[in-house]
Amino acid sequence: MAQTARDYPVPPNFWDPRATTEETGVPPETIQFLATDDYPPFSFRDSTGRLTGFNIDLARAICEELNAACSMRIKSFDALIPALMREEGDAIIAGLAPTEANLKTMRFSDTYVGLPARFVALRDEEVQAIPEELDGEKIAVVAGTMHERFLHRFFTLSDIAAYETRDEARAALMEGKAKVYFGDGLSLSFWLNGAASQNCCKFAGGPWLEPGYFDRGLSIAFRADDALRQRAIDDALRRLQAKGTYSELYLRYFPISFY
Repeated sequence: MAQTARDYPVPPNFWDPRATTEETGVPPETIQFLATDDYPPFSFRDSTGRLTGFNIDLARAICEELNAACSMRIKSFDALIPALMREEGDAIIAGLAPTEANLKTMRFSDTYVGLPARFVALRDEEVQAIPEELDGEKIAVVAGTMHERFLHRFFTLSDIAAYETRDEARAALMEGKAKVYFGDGLSLSFWLNGAASQNCCKFAGGPWLEPGYFDRGLSIAFRADDALRQRAIDDALRRLQAKGTYSELYLRYFPISFY
């Protein structure tokens, strides 16, 4: 079981520092990204109608790093993969994960956003969110999720209270019916920073990225035969991480880090 012992102020480095630019070859001269415009804070229209978001700014940074001419074509989420296959674009930057089904028809960049699980506790509680410290304690979780399965596997001496909905599970924590709530770190970061949480709570412990449970993140998708762009973008992501550009973008759109 792999769990970090501290909170990360910024994401961990997803990119292999041993990789070098020689591996990528000549970068592409053009990249047409495919994206949605209805998934804040990753991609959305601001009050002036301007396209913005973490994915959008990351795509722009990649293009600048590669000195490539880039464009952005907006589609509905369901239309993205068909559009890629029809060569209406070169790369999908819309939160796709390299699932077994997707890997049959596409290739993927390195992960650019991990999706850790996190514990949340009441703000005035000091909680060590590890199995031995939560023995006998009630943990709220949504029924039927990977998070519930993880708890049953590793927190065997805790009282695991599975609720039908996320709101019910979070309410159990807010009302003191559960010691902690366990769920998706990304959505929890928005909840903690929003009105619905009533400033009740905080992250407890560090992010959980257990292989087989929470190790699939978001990647950029390409056609299976487009190794050139995939390698070039992986190289650009590594360089943006090394320069600090990636962390700046992350903190701009995720002021409460989910790591």
